[in-house]
This record gives sequence, C-alpha cells and structure tokens, in this order.
Amino acid sequence: MTTPMLFQLGSMGLLVALLAFCVVWVSSDTNKYRKLVWVTLFLTFDLIMFGAFTRLTDSGLGCPDWPGCYGHSNPLQAHAHISAAQEAMPDGPVTVMKAWIEMTHRYFAMGVGVLIISLMVIAWMRWLGWPKAGNSASGQKSRQESKFSPWFPTVLFLFVCLQGAFGAWTVTQKLQPVIVTTHLLLGLTLLAMLTWLGARQSAHAPVAASAASLVKPALIGMLLLVLQIALGGWVSTNYAALACTDFPTCHGALVPHMDFANGFTLWRHLGMTADGEFLSFQALTAIHWTHRSFAFVVIAFIVWLACKALRTQGLEKTGRWLLIIVGLQLITGLSTIFLNWPLSIAVAHNGGAALLLLLLVMLNYKARLALSVSSVLGAPSHPTADRLNPQP
Repeated sequence: MTTPMLFQLGSMGLLVALLAFCVVWVSSDTNKYRKLVWVTLFLTFDLIMFGAFTRLTDSGLGCPDWPGCYGHSNPLQAHAHISAAQEAMPDGPVTVMKAWIEMTHRYFAMGVGVLIISLMVIAWMRWLGWPKAGNSASGQKSRQESKFSPWFPTVLFLFVCLQGAFGAWTVTQKLQPVIVTTHLLLGLTLLAMLTWLGARQSAHAPVAASAASLVKPALIGMLLLVLQIALGGWVSTNYAALACTDFPTCHGALVPHMDFANGFTLWRHLGMTADGEFLSFQALTAIHWTHRSFAFVVIAFIVWLACKALRTQGLEKTGRWLLIIVGLQLITGLSTIFLNWPLSIAVAHNGGAALLLLLLVMLNYKARLALSVSSVLGAPSHPTADRLNPQP
C-alpha cells in the first residue's frame, strides 16, 4: 500500500463528495446542512443499490486486494494483472468489467465517507458557535437546539469507519457469508441512522396524539424487517436464491427436506460447511425456505401497521408508501423465482428492502414525536396535541 495510491483513491472519494457539495450549494434550500444530510442519505441508498449490483454480478472480488486493485488506484493501471487473471479464468471472479464494478463501488463508498465526515465537522462547528458571529451567546444557543447536536454525526462517523472495515474484510476473507451479510446490515443501519438525522433536521406535518400508540408496533415492525433483511442477505451471500424454483411449494412440498444445521452455521467459508465439506443442496434449500416463509410474517405485520398509519392524522402518506413498497417487494421477490433471478429485479428487491427500512424509521420517528408531545401536554388525548406541528 503506497502513499501515491492512497492519495489517488482519496482524490476519487473527494471528487464524488464534491459533486454532492455542488448539488447542496446550488439548492434553493436555505438550510444547507439539512440539504447535505438528505443528499448524503440519497447517495447512501444508491451505494446500497450498487453494492447489491456488485454482489449479484459476482464482482466482490473483481479486485482481490484492498483498498486498491493489484496495488493500484484504478483498473487502468492494473490492466495487465487483471487481463492475466481473466485469461487464466475467463469466468472467474476477476475480469476487467468486474474490476471496474468493484472499484466504482469503493469510490462511491469513499465519497459517502467524506460526506459523513463533513456532517460531523459542520455539526461540531455549529455546536461550538464557530465561526464567531460577534455574539457570545451564539454557541450557547446552538447547544440548546438538539438538531445541532454533534454527537449523533460523530457516531455516524465511527459507524462508517466500522462499515469500511467490514468492506475490507469482505475482500480479504474471500466473500465469507457472515462478513458479507454483516456488511449489508451495517450499510442499511447507516441508511437508517441518516434517515433519523434527516427527520430530526426537518419540520413535519401535524401528527395526531394517537400516533403515540404506534411506538411499540413501529419498533417491532422495524426489527422484523431487519431480521428478514438479514435472512435475505444470507440467501444472497450463499447464492441460494434459486434453491426453490416453484411456489408456493418448494420442490413440490410445503416443507421440503432441509439441512438447517449446516445452512445456518455462521462461521464458514463460501459454499462450504464448517468441516470443510461442500455445502449440500438441502442446506441451500433451508436458507431459501426460511427467508421465503418468514417474509409472509413480515408482510402481514407491515400491512397491518400501514393500515393503522393510514387511519392516523399525519401518518397517512407514510402508511400509503409502506403498502406500495411492500406490494412491490412481494412482486419482485416472486419474480426472482419465476423469472430465474434476473439481475435488474434482484437489485430492485434489495432497493425495496432499503426503502421499507427508510419508511419504518420515519414512522418510528413520527410516533415518538407524537409521544413526546403528548408527554409535554400531560395527556395523550389532549385536543391541542392533534393540531401541533412540532419542530425537531
């Protein structure tokens, strides 16, 4: 790992971030910090989608070292090494196209990292009242506004460092399923945290005090979705998406013959059992069948939750989008089976999961906002609570 290579990689990350800064700068939004949060969230969502594309095109080892590509900052400089690997194994994990896909994903990730560092630095500057505006009370005023608190952006920075470490381990551990799945979950957690930060920076439409009753159900719905995403990540990283090609049965049975013990052994190499044997088809079936079966539990709960939101003032739009996205998720999930796992639909299925998580985070935020307002007013049913437009 050489200094010039690191400098060139850093420059690519800065270039990606610079494009985002330009979008924020030319925006008509007067609150540039809030705009930067939402632009960072949008790019993080795109990064998750491109990460799914990288994984589904089998490009995760397109450059078998990290952070560069054969010790270089881009595939052009490493072309001789990549071409030699491709000539030796034309259908192997290293090809020119796969190398570009993998490195583009890394450039994109570095750009998001730069943006999150910027969010942290700006938050600390506002919190400390810098630059000084000639008013000694400006710093104290910023400290009194929770939306300028730097602690959450600082946690985001530490979290993105952890995510970067798992990105490196994804390559160095040769796509070990538990590492890849954890990398996916950390990426989605980062998206959820940015959504919460964005919600805290924004004003919201009036929310009825009755929304406070959805605090626990919304949290349960989000946890169920996270578990389902983890199961889906386990399907993808073990290449078990086509372990069952019929529906609603699997191999002609509602409960086929399965090997749960080896299928859900976490610490093992890709395609292998913990004992070093090849992973059986029954183990892949267990992975697929579990994700498919649990999906109906998650869908039923989210649909119920969305219907509750539709009947609650201020949550109608969130509830409506939850129903739309969960319906699309069902369609894309079934399409991967009936259409033999087309790449575009598989990527869309990953994006749908990310959108559902984003919506459930917003629902959790608004429900807790209603609960805090009700607590301030002293009673959840206080008539004034239904007319408040609380500012975060």
